[in-house]
Amino acid sequence: MKKAVSVFLILMLALSVYGQEEQKEVKEKKEKIGWKLGGILPATTYDSNLGFQYGAVAEFNNYGKPSVYPDYLDHIYTEISRYTKGSATYRFMFESNHLIPGVHLTSDLTYLPDQASHFYGYNGYESIFNSDWMDDDADDYRTSMFYRFKRNQFRFKNDFQGKLAGENFKWSAGFAFQNFKNSSVDIERLNKGKDIKLPSVTDMPGLFERYQVLGLISANEADGGWVNTVKAGIEWDNRDFRPNPMKGIWTELGFEVAPSFLGNDWGFSKFYFIYRQYFTLIKDDLSFAYRLNYQTTLSGDVPFFYQSQAITSMLTGTYSEGLGGSSTMRGVVKNRVIGNAYILGNFELRWKPVYFTLFNLDIYIGLNLFYDAGMTVKGIDLPADLSTTFSAAYPTENFSDYFNPGEEKLHQCVGVSIMPVINKNFVVAIDIGKALNEQDGNIGFSMGLNYLF
Repeated sequence: MKKAVSVFLILMLALSVYGQEEQKEVKEKKEKIGWKLGGILPATTYDSNLGFQYGAVAEFNNYGKPSVYPDYLDHIYTEISRYTKGSATYRFMFESNHLIPGVHLTSDLTYLPDQASHFYGYNGYESIFNSDWMDDDADDYRTSMFYRFKRNQFRFKNDFQGKLAGENFKWSAGFAFQNFKNSSVDIERLNKGKDIKLPSVTDMPGLFERYQVLGLISANEADGGWVNTVKAGIEWDNRDFRPNPMKGIWTELGFEVAPSFLGNDWGFSKFYFIYRQYFTLIKDDLSFAYRLNYQTTLSGDVPFFYQSQAITSMLTGTYSEGLGGSSTMRGVVKNRVIGNAYILGNFELRWKPVYFTLFNLDIYIGLNLFYDAGMTVKGIDLPADLSTTFSAAYPTENFSDYFNPGEEKLHQCVGVSIMPVINKNFVVAIDIGKALNEQDGNIGFSMGLNYLF
């Protein structure tokens, strides 16, 4: 069972009562000059399989001189956090609005070793998710690692944006070098220090191992490899304030290509379209925002571990993947929905009920209600004789326990987000979501940075 504790969150909530008396004063603009610490967030969680997490997240903003606050000229995000059994996040992100004249630059260097990456099969509801197989209290428990595999990801990603016409019509471009190293879960490592041991993948193979036996994951994909991409697109952006807009439209479309001359182990192309819009309901305090997203594979063969990557003009968090999880559908288990094309909708009512100051920092507590929904609209092709292949490989098991062809439909979740925000730019997001179908999980909890969109 997972538990999470944040010293930062407890402090923010404890001070919220005090802060209500100072709401009006804090709303006034205050000048901040030069580089300032945006905030520090300790990473203190526990996972029964991955162990204790320790580390910290920090952000720094350069407001310039004269000050452009609450906007910024430069932004640095750093995270170093690690679980005692090997999973970790090592990330450095730099963002600048002036380093290259007329160009908005983001550069991201990240290493993400993951001892238990999520894998639930292809095409959403066409693949059965049996939560009892991971529940050690259930009668038909198999292993808590049944829907997991080991994935270590290296990412060096650079995105650029510049003006095409006026202030709002822009071009976007970027390149990324990414390496994935995949394997079965290292059960021996996860079993260290545990009284109740996980079975080996030889004794109880998970879905990752079974898909290899069935030929749904090739030997080449199973090991991982390089996925190096270039992308180009256009966008319209007239948001009034990027970290949390109260009005405006931010929409973009583009293409991402993984060409062979960049040293790729696979070649493919994708198209993406994202539309976001923001409405003020009560000035400064209450807004409605939504995001619509469509992404599809245009050509080539995409490795299974890259199908979960959600393409955008720039990253707003450590991860940009799904469908399912903290960056797409917050009550659905991570990467539950994987296909060649998907649609996604996120709808949020955003409220800022509490403002206060602490140690000369402007702070507010936001509260969001959200509804997320998405599905595949173009699935990954499965062999016509898959049921025969399955019966030959696993004669004592039922094909219908794993596959449900033609049953994909809308995946949905609802939830609430608590958003402590420092100096209007350092945004902590605590999301609690509830899946509306048990095939998508139950309750999802995540803690990260920034508004979802």
